[in-house]
Amino acid sequence: MHMADALLSPAVGATFWAGTIGTIGYASKKLKEHLDDRKIPLMGVLGAFIFASQMINFTIPGTGSSGHLGGGMILTVLLGPHAAFLVMASVLTVQALFFADGGLLALGCNIWNLGFYPCFVAYPLIYKPLAGDGRSPRRILLASMASGIFVFQAGAFSVVLETLLSGKTALPFTTFLLMMQPIHLAIGVVEGFVTAGMIQYVRAARPEILDSSASSAPLAAGISFRNVLIGFVAFAVVTGGALSWFASAHPDGLEWSIGKVTGMGELPEQKRGIPAALKSVQEKTAFLPGYGFKPAAGEPKEKKQERPAWPNVDAGTSLSGLLGGVLVLAIAFGIGWAIRAYRRYNRPGSP
Repeated sequence: MHMADALLSPAVGATFWAGTIGTIGYASKKLKEHLDDRKIPLMGVLGAFIFASQMINFTIPGTGSSGHLGGGMILTVLLGPHAAFLVMASVLTVQALFFADGGLLALGCNIWNLGFYPCFVAYPLIYKPLAGDGRSPRRILLASMASGIFVFQAGAFSVVLETLLSGKTALPFTTFLLMMQPIHLAIGVVEGFVTAGMIQYVRAARPEILDSSASSAPLAAGISFRNVLIGFVAFAVVTGGALSWFASAHPDGLEWSIGKVTGMGELPEQKRGIPAALKSVQEKTAFLPGYGFKPAAGEPKEKKQERPAWPNVDAGTSLSGLLGGVLVLAIAFGIGWAIRAYRRYNRPGSP
């Protein structure tokens, strides 16, 4: 559901950038009040895992489309909504800047669509009431399914609304909506199953993590995350380094919907103004565009655009999965340690 800049007007893109920056500020302020320093490594490894997971598109049978995990509910249940939103913002920023996955103008929309709904709507209003005390596997599955479906339906609707507000007449509101909502319903179901599995894994290994996130209370002394951290590092390495070869070659739900409505997988890029300037910046920062090596000088563009074989065993894909995970981990660590340093510096009695 990573939007390209061609889907947005500068005004809509800037509006959602403002909303996203405001939410990042709010989340940071809340974390200064209750972040448990021992959760900082967990923020990093979970961010790396979500980055790798989003590289794997799975085929939606009978549609010719595919989808990928959002990961917002996994982050929110394990970290709490404020840390989760900052980690999701880190994941999507790394994807846009270094891998050209989603546009820079659209980055505010993408963070909002994939981060705001799970963190600040689905978690408090759907997941927590349905999951109860979080000890029943059935209730966890029910809560994860309902939350996953809602998050993807809300995100898909937002994409349609954002294109409407941007005046994209090539994507009529009703027609585009009727394509986007059903295909993202299927993706939301898969998201729910995977979310429940990850929560059950952590519940079995270190249930205190879930209890602490639900209550925003600090962990008891002596609680070790070592096994959970090792587990998610292993998930991230295997997923980004090897399982990414098996990603579906079908277009994702957004591209598929655009193709059904317009007959082409994407709208033409804007050649002037802010979108063109941001595109130029992205071309300079994205050293592994499309999660692969840049085409060699003189290589025909048609070769780069061919539909890849499946499985697509590619060194560029593996490097992207591993390096992207390291970048997200470093940024998430940096956010956590910056908040920790700010809190210590401003503690009463500090010099």
